[in-house]
Amino acid sequence: MDIQLADVTIHVDKNIGSEERSGIEEVLRDIDGVVSVHNPIEAGHLFLVEYSPEKTNSHDLLNAVTGKYGHGELVGL
Repeated sequence: MDIQLADVTIHVDKNIGSEERSGIEEVLRDIDGVVSVHNPIEAGHLFLVEYSPEKTNSHDLLNAVTGKYGHGELVGL
């Protein structure tokens, strides 16, 4: 079985605290198809998400973040 995964980086424009960062991570992890979420402490405004494109897509991931936390954007697309 060959599993295809994709990566996307979501940039959140505002400074966010640890509680809000945890909330964003939780929102992303709750999406079916998300394999991992990484939010480095030194770049707290960036969320690196690995996901199965058969189950979700980058725009759904972005919409989940912006729907709950306001502005965000996809990086590198």
